[in-house]
Amino acid sequence: MVDRNPWLTFFSHAVLILGVAIIVFPLYLALVASTHTAEAIVQLPMPLLPGSHMWENYRDALVGAGKLGSTATVLRMMWVSFVVAMIITVGKIAISLLSAFAIVYFRFPFKMLCFWAIFVTLMLPVEVRILPTYQVVAQLGLLNSYMGLSLPLIASATATFLFRQFFLTVPDELVEASRIDGAGPMRFFKDILVPLSRTSIAALFVIQFIYGWNQYLWPLLMTTSEDMYPVVIGIKRMLAGGEAAVDWNIVMATAIIAMVPPTCVVILMQKWFVKGLVDTEK
Repeated sequence: MVDRNPWLTFFSHAVLILGVAIIVFPLYLALVASTHTAEAIVQLPMPLLPGSHMWENYRDALVGAGKLGSTATVLRMMWVSFVVAMIITVGKIAISLLSAFAIVYFRFPFKMLCFWAIFVTLMLPVEVRILPTYQVVAQLGLLNSYMGLSLPLIASATATFLFRQFFLTVPDELVEASRIDGAGPMRFFKDILVPLSRTSIAALFVIQFIYGWNQYLWPLLMTTSEDMYPVVIGIKRMLAGGEAAVDWNIVMATAIIAMVPPTCVVILMQKWFVKGLVDTEK
């Protein structure tokens, strides 16, 4: 039985509240800044209470008014980010499921060598191989395209490893029963393994969607057309260089808008996300 110490409880809650405050305060400042005029934000001290220009700023951010540094609207940037994030997420999960299925349930020469070759790529993030990857994508004519933004990022050694570990826990009796019923490998994969993996798929969906949504370095190199800017690149383009004035109210409104889709994904899939991470059957 755990001994409940009032002082320890108070200390643990104080640490948690302090941690939440440190994380939330910058978000609160961004929200407050998105409700004021650009002139009010640069004043000292900066206002800490919401202003009266919220709807105007968010309207200007969505339709492209103000000095956005791009001819593309925020809605267009959000669409590009959403499509790229979905392609990366679905692609990572599909390829990882199939690769883990092949490694666990098929016998072929150098099977473990193939697995470790996939696993070793964890030591080679996209930043390390970005130049040869860019050269290949450019030669294929995929610059300024959805495929160019997403295809080099859809392979995932981490997801392959997680699915492999889960498939190893699936009882052999299920494999034998499916064989007796006349199910082929792909029927077993579709009707047995994929439904059993739904909590893991949900957890990886949340992680990979946020990963794809927040991509910055690769789209920065891949995109020269403003119509293909994801929203993260769009926010960077809004920050004018030199002595040019920056519409910080529009920038902060855009940043808040950009946080809405990944936040909705986390909230809507929170139950499945937690279950996929802590499920005792895994």
